[in-house]
Amino acid sequence: MYAEEVAAMAGRIRDEDIALVRERTSIADVISEVVTLKSAGGGNLKGLCPFHDEKSPSFNVSPARNVFYCFGCGVGGDAIKFLMDAEHLGFVESVESLAARAGIQLRYVEDDRSTPRARPQQGQRQRLVAAHAAAVEFYRAQLTTAGARPAREFLARRGFDRAAAERYGCGFAPDGWDLLTKHLRQQGFSHDELVTGGLSRPARSGSLIDRFRRRLMWPIRDITGDVIGFGARKLFDDDDGPKYLNTPETPIYKKSHVLYGIDQAKREIAKQGKVVVVEGYTDVMACHLADVPTAVATCGTAFGSDHISVLRRVLFDSDERAGEIIFTFDGDAAGQKAALRAFEDDQRFVGRTFIAVSPDNMDPCDLRLAKGDLAVRDLVARREPLVDFALRHMINRFDLDTVDGRVEAMRRAAPLVAKIKDREKRPEYVRKLAGDLGMEIEPVQRAVLGAANGQPAAGRPAPTRPGPATPAVDSPRSMVEREALKLALQEPVLAGPMFDAVEAGDYQHPVHAAVRVAVAAAGGAAGATGGAVWIERVRDACDDLAGQALVGELAVEPLRIDGEVDPRYVSVTMARLQWSSVTGRIRDLKSKIQRINPVSHKDEYFALFGELLSLEQHARALREQAAGGL
Repeated sequence: MYAEEVAAMAGRIRDEDIALVRERTSIADVISEVVTLKSAGGGNLKGLCPFHDEKSPSFNVSPARNVFYCFGCGVGGDAIKFLMDAEHLGFVESVESLAARAGIQLRYVEDDRSTPRARPQQGQRQRLVAAHAAAVEFYRAQLTTAGARPAREFLARRGFDRAAAERYGCGFAPDGWDLLTKHLRQQGFSHDELVTGGLSRPARSGSLIDRFRRRLMWPIRDITGDVIGFGARKLFDDDDGPKYLNTPETPIYKKSHVLYGIDQAKREIAKQGKVVVVEGYTDVMACHLADVPTAVATCGTAFGSDHISVLRRVLFDSDERAGEIIFTFDGDAAGQKAALRAFEDDQRFVGRTFIAVSPDNMDPCDLRLAKGDLAVRDLVARREPLVDFALRHMINRFDLDTVDGRVEAMRRAAPLVAKIKDREKRPEYVRKLAGDLGMEIEPVQRAVLGAANGQPAAGRPAPTRPGPATPAVDSPRSMVEREALKLALQEPVLAGPMFDAVEAGDYQHPVHAAVRVAVAAAGGAAGATGGAVWIERVRDACDDLAGQALVGELAVEPLRIDGEVDPRYVSVTMARLQWSSVTGRIRDLKSKIQRINPVSHKDEYFALFGELLSLEQHARALREQAAGGL
């Protein structure tokens, strides 16, 4: 496909110019902006492949031949091919981008290759990047105007002087409906380019207006330094928009892939083998100015798997050189939840993950204002392993002065220890957990081993709440519970009313019950429309760490049905779920009735007997409803 595209496009750019671009382009320089490269011997370089996840570097670069090849996934080629694959560019756009880097003026020819001509329009990416570069200059110039005084005052209050504002390209979107739009149109950018790039938006009248107005602006750059979007902070009380407003998804701005400050931090991250993940633009600025140059932040979205992939490549996070990933979160409930979510992603890093929380629950920017640069450096230096934080946060939810509290804390904390990727550290954390709980080491070992094997620990004490024993994860009972939860997460429109009618008490597995509670806390399945927003809402509502992980798992696990899900399948699943619960209550009632003297406790006896008859009738109805089977 690449060779065919080269042949097709070579007629549009002169062949000799393409050859000159290849000759003057250092493939190592191009790739090192995305991937940290180390010596592989013989003049070659190696790093972690940007096209697939790996823990040992198999991505090789040969500067002498100006080519790359990954022995893991088989992708290879020259610098043009790398840009095409890494940045999803077309052949012409890749050549144009590399030509601009090398200072080469490209010449174009007609399809018959006869007459050279000037290129009338660059590729889409170059045009959108150019538009954003022009917008940066416009916003920066506006920051010095009288109307931008609130923006300058905001920066000053946060401890940033004019030099800091200039270093990070801060600007101001003025109080006008279309000032930027008119400015960019005068520079030759089209209506479609401004809308596609997220710089302008259509008004009701059909004309274009600026997307950002009366806000402090931060340019967001990709790892190569190109401006691809903006973050905008509200300044005025009569602005009814969100506190922070970011560029929408565009062909060049994908918020799940972008880390603010990565362009300035990447070299120090690679050099130190360390990255500090903070929560906002001002936190990145504060860290960098306080001599913590490895700080980055997400842009309007939670830290996720795509961000991890970017950082691992820059860190050279491999078996050969495990890095450090340090999260700084506020000490409030939201910050703690974010930290626990980060622990879910711990397995994707080879390196060690840490958390740094200010004793006063201040973010790095506030900390720098209150206590100076040294306090910010100390915050990062006092980091603690993320697993330690997660364990402490988990067991502090229980009353460890009681037997029930210690046992329940052990059951909830055991899966965290079982998830520690360094198996050699697990025994030490087992001992630590036992000490923190005030328990003997043997039951804690069994609980962790059971969690590691995906099953309850053998010989553990009974649950603190009365009820049946927790079923194994692969038991028929658990499979039915999982299927019901999958229906709620994947097909809430169809399954919602029937699912919501069955309470959490009908789920015997504690993690399944926690997810059922989270569905209710998220508003119930009946009112949901499904999709990623619904899944995220349920996960955010789940207080159980194992339950949060299970939500993501069940959201993508196939349903156990061939073909489309219909109401009958939902009905059968929910009936089977309830039938198992009802039969368990029937057994309990029969046992209780046998222990009661029908003469001395006649009223209680007949009341229980009447309840038993009602439950048996309900069980028969459920059995008929579930007759189709799963």
